Amino acid sequence: MTLDGDTVDGTYQQVFDVTFDDKGRRVKNVVFAPQTTLQRIMMTEEDIDDIENRLPFVLTSDELGEYDILYVGKQKMDELSTYVFDIAPKQIVGKKRYFQGRIWVDDHDFQIVETYGKTVPDIRKKRGQENLFPKFTTWREQIDGQYWFPTYTRAEDTLKFSIGDVKIREIVKYTNYKRFGAKSKILYDGQEVQHGKEQSPGQQPPDQKQPEPQKPQ
Repeated sequence: MTLDGDTVDGTYQQVFDVTFDDKGRRVKNVVFAPQTTLQRIMMTEEDIDDIENRLPFVLTSDELGEYDILYVGKQKMDELSTYVFDIAPKQIVGKKRYFQGRIWVDDHDFQIVETYGKTVPDIRKKRGQENLFPKFTTWREQIDGQYWFPTYTRAEDTLKFSIGDVKIREIVKYTNYKRFGAKSKILYDGQEVQHGKEQSPGQQPPDQKQPEPQKPQ
């Protein structure tokens, strides 16, 4: 949303489902996308990419080497005890985008439970062709009793373009998490074992001996 004071004067909205195919590839399906009413700014490819990939920021082992990480200390958040780190990219490589800000890591599960910062870099080509990005906070919840997933992101910031300031508000909700499953089959002696297939009379399971007949008393 763009705001004139406290009055909303333009909106962009999209609802989409994210699933995975049987090869683990991410599949996005847009289910609701009304006509945008934004006038003073426009949604860019970088905005969409940030919403999908950097607002729900997760620092993977593959990305660790790309960031400088500074331990700040410990902080109590509600009932959680957390480690606090400041994080920033070591360098900007090509057109790649990064997260810069602060993360809170649960000291029991060692997973990120909150992030605050922004995506970088801002893009400034020339006057009137700037692509600026707001500071945001993303909160996470323990969804399945084990893993912490993002559930809510909020940004409210004033973007300072060369042609004037634009106040924006951004809200992202993450809902309806479901466990991802995959198809599988069981092979025995090169043949697929059919689920629920009845055994033929007298057929014994592999490596299982016939019980010996008992002697009459």
